[in-house]
Amino acid sequence: MFKFSKEQAVFEISGVKIGGQPGELPTAMVGSMFYHGHKIVSDEKEGAFDKKRAEDILNKHEETMEKTGNPGVIDVVGAFPNAIIKYIDYIADKTQQPMLIDGTTSKVRIAALQHLKEVGLADRAIYNSIIPEIKDDEKIALTESGIKSSILLTYNPKKPTLAGRMEVLRGSEGLVNIAKEIGIEKPLVDATILGVADPGPVAKAIFLMKEEFGLPGGCGAHNAVDRWHKSKKLDKQTYLVSSVVANITSIIMGANFMLYGPLAKAEEMFPPFALADAYVAYSMRQEHGIKPLTRNHPLFKIF
Repeated sequence: MFKFSKEQAVFEISGVKIGGQPGELPTAMVGSMFYHGHKIVSDEKEGAFDKKRAEDILNKHEETMEKTGNPGVIDVVGAFPNAIIKYIDYIADKTQQPMLIDGTTSKVRIAALQHLKEVGLADRAIYNSIIPEIKDDEKIALTESGIKSSILLTYNPKKPTLAGRMEVLRGSEGLVNIAKEIGIEKPLVDATILGVADPGPVAKAIFLMKEEFGLPGGCGAHNAVDRWHKSKKLDKQTYLVSSVVANITSIIMGANFMLYGPLAKAEEMFPPFALADAYVAYSMRQEHGIKPLTRNHPLFKIF
């Protein structure tokens, strides 16, 4: 394994620590709820959903977290202002885990930001996301909300390469500086999956980004497998194994958080991620003398 030469930031958000050198902290697992097509949602516009089924998913998620030692982040998805506000309130009431605020449009995200400020939940939220083309109204809403953590999405459709992802982070117009100007103190860099083969270059981008900036990095590698699945109609077992491989590729390269898909898949996804974390931690302790920063680490939970 390798040790980054750049000092690695560790950010604590609602009790969850994300970042550090490989082996220091377990991968933060980001799972989605209330996404388009989620069967527990009966009315996407008004945010009506089956609360019993939602609670069952959250309870199973927390049980899985306890088994592996991997912390969880709830990706709260919404396509309408009223809906995402209801989802935020429900999750905030049921768990203390951080919430990724994932509105599908800027209008929805801004409504969520205003609500978070009004109800005093800004310190539990991670904004998803700041992109190179972020508009002024969204910047203002972010600044006024008091949120201190955000995903920086290295979206560069004109240059969807390893180099292109790095370019949008750098300079006065880069994402790192934009986030700083907005008041984001705890940026998390998403190296951006665009195509089915992207988990490879994205994993390398995470490595290079951490080496240059020292910020926590990750991605949604499951998006690549989902696109492949839609074109090839993978069977369930092949899909699961492929998703695990796509995600673990980034963990081995230093990723600190991973968006793995539906929260309900926690029982399937946490164990292989935890095993990868344990292997990395064991190697780092032998080679570099780096030890986990917490006893609640997969290294101690698994072995």
